[in-house]
Amino acid sequence: MSALYTKLVANFIFPIQERLKHHDTVAVRKKMDESQWWPRERIEALQLDRLRNLVSHAEQHVPYYRELFEKIGLTAASIQSLADLQRIPFLTKPIIRNNLERFKSDEAQHLSRFNTGGSSGEPLIFFIGSERVSHDVAAKWRATRWWGVDIGDPEIVVWGSPIELTSQDRMRQFRDRLMRTQLLPAFEMSEAKLDGFVETIQRARPAMLFGYPSSISLIARHAEKSGQRMSDLGIKVAFVTSERLYDHQRDEISRIFGCPVANGYGGRDAGFIAHQCPNGGMHITAEDIIVEIIDKDGKVLPKGTAGEVVVTHLATSDFPFIRYRTGDVAVLSEKSCACGRGLPLLDEIQGRTTDFVLAADGTIMHGLAVVYPIRDIPGIAAFKVVQETLARVVVQIVPEDGCDSQVEAIIAAGIKARLGQTVDVQVRRVDHIPLEKSGKFRYVQSLVVGS
Repeated sequence: MSALYTKLVANFIFPIQERLKHHDTVAVRKKMDESQWWPRERIEALQLDRLRNLVSHAEQHVPYYRELFEKIGLTAASIQSLADLQRIPFLTKPIIRNNLERFKSDEAQHLSRFNTGGSSGEPLIFFIGSERVSHDVAAKWRATRWWGVDIGDPEIVVWGSPIELTSQDRMRQFRDRLMRTQLLPAFEMSEAKLDGFVETIQRARPAMLFGYPSSISLIARHAEKSGQRMSDLGIKVAFVTSERLYDHQRDEISRIFGCPVANGYGGRDAGFIAHQCPNGGMHITAEDIIVEIIDKDGKVLPKGTAGEVVVTHLATSDFPFIRYRTGDVAVLSEKSCACGRGLPLLDEIQGRTTDFVLAADGTIMHGLAVVYPIRDIPGIAAFKVVQETLARVVVQIVPEDGCDSQVEAIIAAGIKARLGQTVDVQVRRVDHIPLEKSGKFRYVQSLVVGS
């Protein structure tokens, strides 16, 4: 009966929903199911064709790129190879912040506003159109099907984004019930909440867990400490994303939940960049995304060399992301995956790193709980949160024009609302935030590092 319901959702209910939302998700995924098996040369030819189309649209309809391409003498016709992408200057968060409206296509309709703290603590506001949504959802859908999980299979999502957690109106709740998706708030990790999460997972017997590796591993450890058996629930895969996956987290999740762990790499800004298949390969969504690896001077590095990840998302004509610097570090692999897919591989991903923080009452909370109150405040170029003790949090901010005198009070109020009104929040304005040895800086440091 459960398998029949999954087929009903995947083949009938979900396609109707996507059609009503004017999304091409189903058609895109079917094309991806075919193209993933193409040889590398054919995939690169597809990338080149789509890159030309993106550049053509941008030079005609996007004010920022119309001016930029005219300045550097670039046209879609002059893109003769993927190497010509290097003629286009890098896109950075400050460039987007300073030209937000000029990045919108004059043909764009029904854009959705998003924001992110980014891996470096630099807040960013941007927009996404239906084309981008369709392709990103299709990419995730394809990747979960690699593990035998389809839309409509029971799913537990451990997440903390306000976009999801504030959208639980009746229609969203009804849709989630139809799709058999349950959302557990990653920002609420008290002992009582963790007991409830374990009970929910046991009752739902999901085919897939999806969420932050830090939060899922915390639930796993709590279940084990409580003597709750979780390995016999029939979970097919734990799909983790948005943070760097550490070996000890993979081991804990796999052992306690009795399932493999599939790593996913990407973000709201850069898109779903890469997903792990059952053979272990981190496959880039190459039909939609071109990945370059660069050194500190912006020079493109060969495969096998670690550097910053630069992404061109080919399904972003409404708000183009062309040569977008993510701030993350990774390696393009020279290998092919044993699964036989022609999609290129990423290796040694050093993505977003976020610790847990503790509320004044001892409740464990995901580090993003103290990021969200800050990241959407205008006039902040970068920030870093350090929880020194249960009673004291220090926030460093790099102010820009428009950072008024009320910012400190707004930040303090936002963090107190999350961690407790008794917490002393100190906000300090600084000229810059020093990088760590990795060449980046974490936007959250806390007294429970690694917990």
